[in-house]
Amino acid sequence: MKGKIYLFLMIFFSAIVFAQKTVSGKITDEDGIAIPSASVTIEEPGKDAILAYGITNSKGEYKVTFTSAESNVDLKVKAFNQKPIIKQISNSDQTLTFKMQSEATEIKEVQLKTKMITSRGDTIAYDLKAFDSKSDRTLADVMKKIPGIEVNADGSILYQGNAINKFYVNGKDLMEGGYGTINNSLPKDAVQKVEVLENHQPVKMLQGKIPSDAAAINIKLKNSVTMTGRGEVGTGFGDPWLWNVKLTPMFFGQKSQWVANYKTNNMGEQVENEGNIIGFGSSWEGRRGNAAQNDWLNVENANTPNLPVRRYLFNNVHYLSANYLTNIDNKKEWEFKANANYTNNSVEREDNVQTVYAPTQDQAGSTITTSTRNNFYTDKLKGELIFTKNAKKGFFKNTTTFSQFWNADRAVATRVGRIGDQSLQSPTSSFQNSLSTIIPWKEKMVNLKSYINYQDDNQTLSISPANYLQLPLPYLLPKTNPTDPDQYATINFAPGTRAVQDFRIKTLDTSHSANISFTKKGWTFTPEVGFDYSTNKLNTNFDGLAVQDPLIPTVAPPDFASSLYENNLEFTEIVPSASLGINYKNDAWSLFANLPVNFNSIKAQDDVRGVSKSLSKTTFTPNAFVQYNFASFWKASLTGNISNNFGDIQTAYAGYMLLSPAGFNVMDANNPIPEINTKTAGSRIEYRNPLNNLFFNLNYRISDTKRNLLSSPVLDPTTGFTLIQYRNQDNTSTSNSFSGEIGKYFPKFKTNLSVNYRNSDTVSDAFFNNIQYESQNNNQSYGLKFNNTYFSWMSIDYNVSFSRNKQENVGLPNGGRLATNKGFNHNLAAFLYPLENHTIGFAWDQVNSSDGTRKFDNAFFDLSYQFSWAKKKIDFELKWMNIANRKVFETYDILASQNAVRYTTMQLRPSQVMFTVKFNFK
Repeated sequence: MKGKIYLFLMIFFSAIVFAQKTVSGKITDEDGIAIPSASVTIEEPGKDAILAYGITNSKGEYKVTFTSAESNVDLKVKAFNQKPIIKQISNSDQTLTFKMQSEATEIKEVQLKTKMITSRGDTIAYDLKAFDSKSDRTLADVMKKIPGIEVNADGSILYQGNAINKFYVNGKDLMEGGYGTINNSLPKDAVQKVEVLENHQPVKMLQGKIPSDAAAINIKLKNSVTMTGRGEVGTGFGDPWLWNVKLTPMFFGQKSQWVANYKTNNMGEQVENEGNIIGFGSSWEGRRGNAAQNDWLNVENANTPNLPVRRYLFNNVHYLSANYLTNIDNKKEWEFKANANYTNNSVEREDNVQTVYAPTQDQAGSTITTSTRNNFYTDKLKGELIFTKNAKKGFFKNTTTFSQFWNADRAVATRVGRIGDQSLQSPTSSFQNSLSTIIPWKEKMVNLKSYINYQDDNQTLSISPANYLQLPLPYLLPKTNPTDPDQYATINFAPGTRAVQDFRIKTLDTSHSANISFTKKGWTFTPEVGFDYSTNKLNTNFDGLAVQDPLIPTVAPPDFASSLYENNLEFTEIVPSASLGINYKNDAWSLFANLPVNFNSIKAQDDVRGVSKSLSKTTFTPNAFVQYNFASFWKASLTGNISNNFGDIQTAYAGYMLLSPAGFNVMDANNPIPEINTKTAGSRIEYRNPLNNLFFNLNYRISDTKRNLLSSPVLDPTTGFTLIQYRNQDNTSTSNSFSGEIGKYFPKFKTNLSVNYRNSDTVSDAFFNNIQYESQNNNQSYGLKFNNTYFSWMSIDYNVSFSRNKQENVGLPNGGRLATNKGFNHNLAAFLYPLENHTIGFAWDQVNSSDGTRKFDNAFFDLSYQFSWAKKKIDFELKWMNIANRKVFETYDILASQNAVRYTTMQLRPSQVMFTVKFNFK
């Protein structure tokens, strides 16, 4: 691994220092008056390829940095109404001043053509019309075709493989990270261009002082005041009757913006995730995140296939959201935002699973067959109020969020001939408030941040009849070897009884900090002090009735009323901290480093279970990022960090808890508080050239993790139930990964093509049924993306990927190398336009998996016809989905931790036909 690090560092620094040259100077007209916006390009002689380019500023000054192995290069200067200059210069650093001669040209006919991709500084602009096809209707449809940009199913956007940090419309951040609704519903006809803001720092006070390695997206609309939106109303044939309704009106003005959204369907479309926060901005803005339950307890869940969600999701969803933004002062510096959404959703799911456990030294192999039918009920409400001032001379942001969940899950599970009805009730209340302000003080900046989060989770898991459970639990006798499987017995429950696990946790999490920033000559130093405090109060109880195990007559059945199955735990963590932030930015370099020292004080106390643990430890957890821009189109970066994480309340409880009907979990009261130390380093080389539409990136990442506790599951291979425990034992996990992607847009053929590759290796210590072994895992994947709109009568989108997973468990008797799991996945969408306003669509999803012996092929086909009423901008679509009426999905998985393989069949949506009317609101 060290050799790989040295090799990459050598390549990284070689790329930086090899043959970099800079040409700078000034360009004027014949009278010595500066010429702004003149272009200066560097090319290799005899080649039609631009190495680097620059644009003169208002003073006529330019600066171009390039890399070339040639002894001489061509310099070209062009400006409007000026005679172009072409001069061959030496490959060296130099200063050149040019005077351009005026050249008036009589133009008889003028044709204005918008440039497809333009670049100015850190902003790359894409003309949307250059990439769309006749079948595209929304912003997301077109953005999928833009080189360097990926759009996921939930509307989230990646640029050069990394998530964006902001999504603006006409420069305003209405959605505060939950931009999926706009991306999926904004009509393409309302958009003029898409701007990528590279190295975007969203806090205006910090621009030019605190660098950022993330990009943002700004959607520039054709009109400064726009009323628009997208709607669909559809009905379908099937059992039950199908519907699909989408209504998303939008308004974007100079002072205010709003989006209203109502979507409902029962035909497998997962619209409720559009409100999730998928862009997290800057840490200087405070904390942002999706509210989530502490879902410790679970019913047994049927598996889901690796398919587009619409193929398998049996849903009945209603999702309603509203987002509003307005300026509340004349200078338009202060903004008020109100966001709210409500979800009511029910989901059905079903599978059948055959798990084959390989024989070990102590146990014979076995095969367990299970089936699970689920009903998941989601009922949640979220409201948010945000006040923001983002100006050059001040920053303020306060976000108040309230969330309420009333979720419930149901399952009917069959295992080894036994049937169990399972139910889970899980109401949750959550309140969060995040405040961040930056106050200018002479030449300095003072930043104050405060975060408060309170959450109350109640969960009740019920299994009936209780004798569905046959769980391995320790004998209620003194144990000579707690890790010996012979010290465990399978507990039987009395017929006709019900097992109930009660759970409640109250969480208070607070974080406060203050810093002051000093800036001089591009350097910014930020000393900071902080104080974090969190407390968790856990109360649990298990109720059940066990009967005597006839095979062990000397051992009494457990008394579930005893404290062995109770928790009354309080877990408190106090972390004062001090840190120094170091930032530097100029035209070529960006540097960020944070050097924090944390004084960790942790205490876990449960008098009932005899838990009394504490930890006091000082940690140094530095992190750094450095980026170098060179030769106009290149970026190279290095990242590194050290983190120390300590156990939370999930690692401290000592009373047995039935976290799921598959088995009890418990932590040893004598085990110390977990400590996890992780060291990570990464590097990246990126090239993006909007002049020839070429983008690519290479990434390498390594990490090393050390832990003081090791998971030690005890499995009953005759039932498949498991008891999860932890050993007080040092263990390590190391991983390294390499990835790369290259993409190019060919304007002559209207084709966007990209290929990607990823390889990751992970080696970790593991423990299973009292046997320690080393788990070695290799994952490889490579894929291709292609779309073409060259022909006026056809457009094609095609994605294909291959995957390979190789697992070896070194040290497990009769285990060794497991079969290699191979996967193949492709998605084809083709549209034909035989006549004006008529579209025929064909979709083909193919998912294959293989273990070398068995092979599962899963193919799905859709066919659609669409007529467009062009004058009214209304589409009428008739679509036939899953033409082959495939009702189950088959797949194969490796269960590395259990030395087993799993064959699964999952229920799919049958063939269905939908008729839909689609329209724009304006």
